[in-house]
Amino acid sequence: MEPSDPVVIGRVISPHGRRGTLRVRATGSGRHLREGIEPFVAGRRRRLVQVRQTPKGFLVDLEGVGRRSEADGLRGEDLMLERSELDAPEEDEFYIDDLVGLLAVDEDGEVLGTVEETFATPAHEVLVLRERKDAPARYVPFTRVHVPDVDLATGRLTVRPPEA
Repeated sequence: MEPSDPVVIGRVISPHGRRGTLRVRATGSGRHLREGIEPFVAGRRRRLVQVRQTPKGFLVDLEGVGRRSEADGLRGEDLMLERSELDAPEEDEFYIDDLVGLLAVDEDGEVLGTVEETFATPAHEVLVLRERKDAPARYVPFTRVHVPDVDLATGRLTVRPPEA
């Protein structure tokens, strides 16, 4: 079973300890990683029994995962919710998945490309822009300095590319 309109809220990085606890990297703030929710993990719903935030991410105990070997089998799996289950974003807050496909323009309105994908770094998300499929990628940190405006209604975002 998979969600029909999925949004990734985290990814299993590794097992932690001996009892099946998972180290999870949240996408965004991690506010959806909370006890009692039931995200899709490895094709099925699993309730979050306990969630603890650490400086290196979140430690999550999933219902039905009680051994390190079971936790290790979930390494690399996404935790997903249906879009309808998400909290409404705050003002000036966006779900990273919603940025893919947006047209990126500079402050003069010149087209820089389309957001093809994103990836997380320890500091922030990074947008991958391409003008066309065979063009080299341009990487832009998703920060207010580099992306001062996002307009989901028009499908555009304004980008200040980092200096090379």
